[in-house]
Amino acid sequence: MREPATIYPARKIITMSRHRPFAEAIAVSEGRLLGVGSVEELKAWGEHRIDDSLRDKVLLPGFVEGHCHALEGGMWAHVYTGFYDRMDPNGKVWPGLKSIDEVVERLQEADRAMEDPDTPLTAWGLDPVFFDGRRMTAEDLDRVSTTRPIFILHANVHVLNVNSIVLEKAGITADSAVEGIMTGPDGKPNGELQEFAAMFLAQQPFNVDYFARISQADALRDFGRMAVLTGTTTATDLYNELPQNVVDNFRSVTAEADYPLRLVSAYTATADTPERGVEKVNDLVRLNTDRLRFGLIKVMTDGTLQSFTARLNWPGYYGSDAQGIWNLTPQQFLESARAFHKAGHLIHMHTNGDQASDLALDTIGQVLAEHPRPDHRHTIQHGQMLSTAQFRRIGALGMCANLFSNHIYYWGDIHHRLTLGPERAERMNAAATAAKLGINFAIHSDAPVTPLGPLFTAWCAVNRLTSGGRILGEGERITVPEALYAITMGAAYTLKLDHEIGSLEAGKRADVAILEDDPLEVSREQLKDLRIHGTMQGGRIFKAEK
Repeated sequence: MREPATIYPARKIITMSRHRPFAEAIAVSEGRLLGVGSVEELKAWGEHRIDDSLRDKVLLPGFVEGHCHALEGGMWAHVYTGFYDRMDPNGKVWPGLKSIDEVVERLQEADRAMEDPDTPLTAWGLDPVFFDGRRMTAEDLDRVSTTRPIFILHANVHVLNVNSIVLEKAGITADSAVEGIMTGPDGKPNGELQEFAAMFLAQQPFNVDYFARISQADALRDFGRMAVLTGTTTATDLYNELPQNVVDNFRSVTAEADYPLRLVSAYTATADTPERGVEKVNDLVRLNTDRLRFGLIKVMTDGTLQSFTARLNWPGYYGSDAQGIWNLTPQQFLESARAFHKAGHLIHMHTNGDQASDLALDTIGQVLAEHPRPDHRHTIQHGQMLSTAQFRRIGALGMCANLFSNHIYYWGDIHHRLTLGPERAERMNAAATAAKLGINFAIHSDAPVTPLGPLFTAWCAVNRLTSGGRILGEGERITVPEALYAITMGAAYTLKLDHEIGSLEAGKRADVAILEDDPLEVSREQLKDLRIHGTMQGGRIFKAEK
């Protein structure tokens, strides 16, 4: 027999359901929505109680972050050295650093606080693209220490800087047969390592792994706490080799009675051979619960625009002769995509440059020709330079796109001036084109690359305002309702979870974003400043408390 319902009246309910877009109350039973409508309609379900705690709130479907990383909760074990101010899981705001010297000073302070002289000093968030052409070097980090190994991960997570002792002990030279080892005027490695193969050379001898903390319960709990602060009820961990200790941690923490987040974890396609990878993911899918989902696959094609490692078609970068870096060969991509597609899994592909997007489209096109599969929903992630023609191909292939709208605010001025030039920068993350062509799309933060916060992401897509105050591509602005749809049903669709989450409808999970303000009544400029009361996840209410 069904449990008695709890009816929650609200000031306004925005359902994201086209047949009933607004309501005055929801009824919750057994963690699901029994009904959405008027109080009188919901009373007719039978035994119930009225809970007035949300009567003055505005309710929306719980926000769905379709591209982020559980690393957002664990990154704060390392020293923050980013350009922008950033809030940690405890609510402390760390001031952004505006020069290499300021970065060195913060690292020197951290070095003085460490007791063991041999323990590596690890930091994250570096963004030298803002430093007028000045790059971090091993000599800069040697000012912190010439004996302690120092590692500093860039904000884009695709570049690593190290000091001289790391280069020496890791045996990294200009002759090392790995792409991405940057050199100075003397032809020797300068401490900047681009993309994962080069980064691994430095990290492996010192057992430094920025992703390791996601095997610890406190990091995953921090991730859940940050989700509540932003109204997020479902989030991805979109790049993970999923070793057993991480799987065990994910299963244990998401099973906790007070854990507030549904987690969708993506297996890294290159972690093993395609055959063994398929076998591993097939086994993981059997462990799925309502709060933990496996079966998503992540393929990393190229790098990032701001580090000049994304793969671009002609004419390339605006102010550089860089060609970009492939993180796997086209043949490796094809073999992985073919194997996981045939096994019935959902593939999400990181592409920043338009050349990388062409590769993804060509590859999925070939795989679908060989093995047709309806409703596959393979998704291009980031797709920052997608052209109108490429969006049309996405639609024709039955694919989806998840656009990196936050990039417009954080790096839009850099792309306009330095990496892409005005014309191509104005078409970046072209959500309006996707909407006009009927493409199923979402928008995302890629946390910890930028902070987790779906309402801020929606603000970016609606306003397209850079940190310098420039409107970057006014014609690609979308409306507030379109942006709200992208962070709810849009993202749920790309994860194949739209039958469970993404809208407030009878039978779906009782996942709700609880707001103090109405996003449809404020100006588009105020969207990012809406106050979040908390979330409801599976019928359990969590308050947003720092």
